[in-house]
Amino acid sequence: MLVEVEKSTPRSQAPKQAQYDLVCIGFGPASLAIAIALHDRAIDARVLYIEKQRSFIWHAGMLLPNARMQISFLKDLATLRDPTSKFTFINYLKSKNRLVAFTNLSTFLPLREEYNDYMSWCASHFEDDVQYGFETTSVKAVNNENGPIETWQITSKNTETNQSSTITARNVVIAIGGKPKIPIAITGLESHIVHSSSYSVTVPQILKATSKPHSIAVVGGGQSSAEIFNDLQSRYPNSAVSLFTGASALKPSDDSPFVNEIFDPERVDDFYHLPPSSRQQSTLSNKATNYGVVRPELLDRLYESMYHQRLHEPDPRKWQFQIVPWREVVGVEKDGERIRLRLKNTSTGETSISDHPFDLAIFGTGYERKGHEKLLESTRGMLQGGKFSVERDYRVKYRIDMVNEGSGVWLQGCCEDTHGLGDTLLSMLAVRGGEMVDSIFGSQAQQRARL
Repeated sequence: MLVEVEKSTPRSQAPKQAQYDLVCIGFGPASLAIAIALHDRAIDARVLYIEKQRSFIWHAGMLLPNARMQISFLKDLATLRDPTSKFTFINYLKSKNRLVAFTNLSTFLPLREEYNDYMSWCASHFEDDVQYGFETTSVKAVNNENGPIETWQITSKNTETNQSSTITARNVVIAIGGKPKIPIAITGLESHIVHSSSYSVTVPQILKATSKPHSIAVVGGGQSSAEIFNDLQSRYPNSAVSLFTGASALKPSDDSPFVNEIFDPERVDDFYHLPPSSRQQSTLSNKATNYGVVRPELLDRLYESMYHQRLHEPDPRKWQFQIVPWREVVGVEKDGERIRLRLKNTSTGETSISDHPFDLAIFGTGYERKGHEKLLESTRGMLQGGKFSVERDYRVKYRIDMVNEGSGVWLQGCCEDTHGLGDTLLSMLAVRGGEMVDSIFGSQAQQRARL
């Protein structure tokens, strides 16, 4: 079979040798967990991580003041796989001389900015193996005249110079995260539309005067939208802020102990082996754990804020901060130097235009997780059934005759349909990182794990 292969091009900051045992595309939490598992198992392998950001940072746009994690610190990048690892959150606190002080907080939920610092601390141990500032544009199979594919060619470009570089590897992990999703056409209106993922970075650049009476819309009924709605009230205290949600109200997330067991690592096996229809039903029934819901403590804070307005003004239409239920944003229209939102009443189906214009609309409308398909497009003809489906160990299902057993491509963070709601969450990463190492490096990894 002929496989398209790009010729190598000169590159800056490129590795001296071309062949790697493993290349991880993206160096976020998923790849970092793999790096930690490789370190803990003392695997002797040539590994490279390629990351388009200039340094490690996790959800930079949502590192809001006083925002806390939604998972226990014990579900860090190592503890559930190996509590003796040097990369546990507790050891991070010890190394920063904050362990005793943290225990005095009596919480399992660290600040989000502290958890980002923890992961940055972990990432700093692997800087020699990370190529920052490079965005991968394709992964192609290298044709093997003697049999199945054994090597993959990865092409990346320098995000500053656009200069391309090409390397090869026996194994590839694609862990590029999600692409911000805005479910309406916004061409020509980009200066008025922001996705929640870049909120704290982009909004201050657009609305520079924090004391001016801006008019701001927040779109969505999930945790990110609620956090932004809450943050705007102090960041722009003289502004009018409206949150639009298609639901009847902001709804609480369910993190009760029995429900939380769906995120136990061993549950992945059960979910994967369910019939597709049962997987869909399970995902739908457990949506309240992760999608379109808000932590109860934040809901309490927001309701108290709304009640304070009611105390001083009985007419909700005159409130500075408003939550508008039953309204889905289905379009945006220019109105002079501002925009108006086209709204759909989700209870009646009727559409209307917002009563007043907005300087800015911030969309907390989630992410698309199909970036791997573009990277692997040239290999589509090798797939089983023509779809990018994966095995239980996250390995892409190429036809058996196409790829050597000691080579392959693995996907991370885009397998929710087959591996459950925890696939995109941090809580699974410690155990999953070990599983990935076992799958890619086989007997060597398992032998090290027993030592």
